[in-house]
Amino acid sequence: MAETNGTIGQEQQDGLVSSTIPPPATATHPAQKALPPQSASWNPATLAMHADDPLNLLTDVAPPIHVSTTFRYASDPSVLRPFRLSDRPGNNFPYQDADEHCYSRLTTHSTSRLEAILESLLHNPCVTYSSGLSAIHALLVHLNPKRVSIGDGYHGSHGVLALHTRLSGMKVLDLDCDANELQAGDLIMLETPVNPTGKALNISHYAEKAHSKGAYLMVDSTFAPPPLQDPFTHGADIVMHSGTKYIGGHSDMLCGVLSIRQDLAQDWLPRLLEDRVFLGSVMGGLEGWLGVRSVRTLELRVMRQSESAGRLVDALSGALTGATVGTGLSQSDVETIRKVVEDVQHASLQSDDWKAGWLKKQMSNGFGPVFAVSLKSDELARRLPSKLHLFHHATSLGGVESLIEWRTMTDGTVSRNLLRVSVGVEDYRDLLDDMLQGFRSLTEELEL
Repeated sequence: MAETNGTIGQEQQDGLVSSTIPPPATATHPAQKALPPQSASWNPATLAMHADDPLNLLTDVAPPIHVSTTFRYASDPSVLRPFRLSDRPGNNFPYQDADEHCYSRLTTHSTSRLEAILESLLHNPCVTYSSGLSAIHALLVHLNPKRVSIGDGYHGSHGVLALHTRLSGMKVLDLDCDANELQAGDLIMLETPVNPTGKALNISHYAEKAHSKGAYLMVDSTFAPPPLQDPFTHGADIVMHSGTKYIGGHSDMLCGVLSIRQDLAQDWLPRLLEDRVFLGSVMGGLEGWLGVRSVRTLELRVMRQSESAGRLVDALSGALTGATVGTGLSQSDVETIRKVVEDVQHASLQSDDWKAGWLKKQMSNGFGPVFAVSLKSDELARRLPSKLHLFHHATSLGGVESLIEWRTMTDGTVSRNLLRVSVGVEDYRDLLDDMLQGFRSLTEELEL
C-alpha cells in the first residue's frame, strides 16, 4: 500500500501524468524517474517494466494499489479550476490537466500507468475499458458506422453488433463482401488469429480493401498480443485487445483496450475519453493495478506459451500427416491420436499462406498460444476434458494455466466436436503427455 509519511498527500494533490499525454522528459518529483533518451530503442520486455516510471511519484518499487474513486483537489485556491469541458481551451478532454486526477471514471493512478505501458508496447495511444466488448462498443459509438464488415470469430463481438443494428439500423456485411458495398466511414472488424481455431488472416489485404473506400480497419489482435503481431505495421487503423486474456494473463481481471493509429488519435482520443466517462466503462483501480502487475511479464509469458502451443500442434498434426520426426511420439502414440483426433487448426499449419509471404511477415515471432482440435465424434469431445489433469475445463484463455473447452459450452456457432486449447506456461512435454493419457483413457473407455 502507499506510504503514509506525507508522500501520498503530495501524490493525490499533484496526481499522475495522463497516459494520453507523453510522459515528462525530466523528473519533477524527488521519487520520480525520468525515461532516458535511449528508452526509444528499448526492447518491449524492457518497456513493459519501465514505460510507466515517469508516472511513479512514490518510492515503491512495486506499484501500490489505489482503490479510491475520488481525489483531493489542490490545497492552493489560486490554482483551482472547475472540471468542466467548456472551460478548457479547445474543449479538449480530459477535463483535467495532465498532472491531475479528479474522479476514477475519468482517470486513476493504476489505469494511467497501464495505458502508458500499453502505449509503449502497441506503439500508439491506448484507452482502457472494463472489458473487451465494452471497448468494441465504445468504438462503434464513436464511429457510428452505417455498415460493418465482419467474419467468423468471437460470438461476443457479433452480439455487440446486434445491439447497434437494433438501435441504429447499422448493416452487418460479410468479411469478404464486395468492396463496393463499403463507403467512407464504414468499418471492417477483422479478428486474427480467429477464435476459436487460431487461424490467421491477411491484415494487409483487408487494410487495402477498407482504405480504398475510405473505411477503417479494426483488428482484434487478442490472440496475438505483442510481440507476436503488430497490426499497425500492416495497415490497421485501430487495434483492439481483450486485455482479460494475455495482457491480464492470470484469469483474474477484465479489461479491454483500444489503440488508435497516431495520426487519427489527435482527433479521436478526446472524444473516446469523453465517451468513456458517460458510457461508464472505465476499469476499476484494482483492475488497473492487476493489469500493470501482469503486463510486466507479457513477453515472457506469450513467447513461452506460443512456443509450447507450436510444439503441441506439431505433435498432433504430425501424427495425422505422418510428419512425426522431432515430435517425440512413439508409434503407439501416433495410433492413439489417429483413433481420436480428426483435425487440428492453427496458424502454424497454414503452409500456403506461409509460402505466399504475408504470414511470415505478419507473425514472424510466433503463431499464438491457442489452437483447436476436432475429435472424431461429439461424445469424444465432450468426454476428453474430464480425462485431463493439467488442462482446466473452462472458458476464456490467455492465463498462465492451460485451459481446454468443449467449445459448444459457450459458443453455439461451432461444431460440437471442437475443443479449444489455450496453452499456459507449463512444460509442453508434460502437457503433451497429459493429452496422450487422456486420449488413451478415451480409447479404453469406449473400446476404440
